[in-house]
Amino acid sequence: MQNIIERLLQGDRRALARMVTLIENEAPAASRYLAELHRHSGNAHIIGVTGSPGAGKSTLVARLVREYRRRECKVGVIAVDPTSPFSGGAILGDRIRMMELAGDPNIFIRSMASRGNLGGLSASTRDAVRAMDAAGYDPIIIETVGTGQAEVEVMRTAQTVFVVVAPGMGDDIQAIKAGILEIADIFVVSKMDKPGADQTVAELAMLLSLDSNRKQAEWRIPIIKTSAVKEQGIAELVDAAQKHRTYLQESGMMQSRAQRQVRSELQALILQAVAKSLREAVSEEEWHELIDDITKRERDPYSVARELEARVGLNGA
Repeated sequence: MQNIIERLLQGDRRALARMVTLIENEAPAASRYLAELHRHSGNAHIIGVTGSPGAGKSTLVARLVREYRRRECKVGVIAVDPTSPFSGGAILGDRIRMMELAGDPNIFIRSMASRGNLGGLSASTRDAVRAMDAAGYDPIIIETVGTGQAEVEVMRTAQTVFVVVAPGMGDDIQAIKAGILEIADIFVVSKMDKPGADQTVAELAMLLSLDSNRKQAEWRIPIIKTSAVKEQGIAELVDAAQKHRTYLQESGMMQSRAQRQVRSELQALILQAVAKSLREAVSEEEWHELIDDITKRERDPYSVARELEARVGLNGA
């Protein structure tokens, strides 16, 4: 245990890769390692990049990494890809798109399958971020699945959230429906060389002007136009991210966001423990019997749930 931790804290990429694999595989040792690493984390700027599929998130992330490297930063990337509901596998297309960056020893890229986890992230994302943070990567960029209306989970992990909007995709309407407007710290209008980019900027500005909460906030959400292909607006976007980090630190918001994220993490860990207890308490055969009884209307789901709660000790029985 101590060997892998010491190597990881010294920036050993193999130790970090091994740690992330243990995290993804839910190995029993992973939680012990993470408990040890916790006090060495909390230094990185964690940036979430979210938006609808096709908005250009992956190409944007690759350009962001190159810009950060030009500024001599050691960059970590977690790219979450959707999992097939049929095979359980993932294409991990982001890994293919970022192959050009793989040879740099100061860049660590990990693709993760969402494995059915809702909210645009993998269940392992937060732990992988902690490991990268402890290994000295700063910033750490998280690219979400890109499923549109389920993307708000990223705000519980990232400190600065980019919402990427492409011209002509109707993302501004999705933003209203999904609540993405509320989680954006910076709006990125990608593919600025395409028709409609200026109109998209104007629509987003109008949406922000109608948000009374945003009007009263100290941080004014910037809307930045970029072209990842032409590498335009990338430096301005990194500057905006650094300004937001400074704002969070000076305003005390960094601490309040950290507390919100810790609350979310504790709740998730408790739910995982309850789910594990339930799996251990109820056999697969009994599950089928209970489901069959409820389906036949011989029993009801409410009383069954109460019995299972009592079995795992949730209701004090």
